[in-house]
Amino acid sequence: MASEQASKSFSSDLEVGRLLGRSPSKATKEKEMTEQKNVAADANEGSAVFACALYSSCSVSMVLVNKSLASSYNHLIDGDLNFLLVVMQAVTAVIAVCVCKKMKWVDYPSFNYRTAMEWAPVNIFFCAMLFTGMASLQYNNVPMVTVFKNITNILVAFGDRVCFGTHIEALICLAFAIMLLGAVAAAWSDIYISTTGLFWMCANCFSTAGYILYMKFATKTIKLSKFGMIFYNNLLCMAFLLPVTLYNGEMQTFVNATELHTIDYFVKNFFAGFVGFFLNFASLNCVSKTGPTTYAIIGSLNKVPTTLFGWFLFNSIINAKSWFFIGVSMLGGFLFSYVKVAGSKKKIGK
Repeated sequence: MASEQASKSFSSDLEVGRLLGRSPSKATKEKEMTEQKNVAADANEGSAVFACALYSSCSVSMVLVNKSLASSYNHLIDGDLNFLLVVMQAVTAVIAVCVCKKMKWVDYPSFNYRTAMEWAPVNIFFCAMLFTGMASLQYNNVPMVTVFKNITNILVAFGDRVCFGTHIEALICLAFAIMLLGAVAAAWSDIYISTTGLFWMCANCFSTAGYILYMKFATKTIKLSKFGMIFYNNLLCMAFLLPVTLYNGEMQTFVNATELHTIDYFVKNFFAGFVGFFLNFASLNCVSKTGPTTYAIIGSLNKVPTTLFGWFLFNSIINAKSWFFIGVSMLGGFLFSYVKVAGSKKKIGK
């Protein structure tokens, strides 16, 4: 409060000096520039925190909604509908963004083939991430997948440094190391990997890193509003994944499973798609406001509230290893946050 009053008093004195025809001194100009930098930095820091919080809440909500769908209906069918669920949610997101445009709440250009081709690599990486993620779970246990997910964060940070010139401080590397060692310690008694499992895990690491890094590149280079990006993202997702559902039999399974042809099922899927619409916006916003490294770290830390909500809502069991992993992840996350905040304050002081 005192700093605000001092800033107002300084601005008022400066304005009076200008009205009297006195030119501000060099020191006064520097002070004015510092005040402007502080205001801009505070605004940027606030928007970055909001972007991270929005992405985290949407991501956790999406996982919980899909968990609810799986626990309610997976036992009724023989097999999974993972890709088909993504297609259904993409259809809902496209409908939502088109309705928003029709109501003139948002605006973006009509479909353009060239723009779609520019955005297509994002969806190719996304589909590869989904496919390799499911394959890696088939050939590896969950603790090993968690370990490799933390390795993916390191890969993203390295790509962020190479592609966008982001400076990676020593304490950020320490935060990565803490989170990785925590995952390894939690999985120590279950560590086992086959050659096939290693292949799919490495493929998942690279496709996930490629998805996050190219999404940052696309948000910087493709001249589209966030809602235009949501439109192309989900439209292309439908185009790429619908043939997969026909090939792997998910569409046939859904058609034959009359137990799923209920209003309740479609309402829950529509709600999941609506959450996915907000998640799309939150993801794009988070990457553009913060960067690939922060986005990847937030994605990893989302496992903490997801696990806790799963324990509370679905009576999931959290054993001692899980509690240890949660604690270490939070420690790494706090260290990463501290470095980011300290780094922004250092930039203001320059």
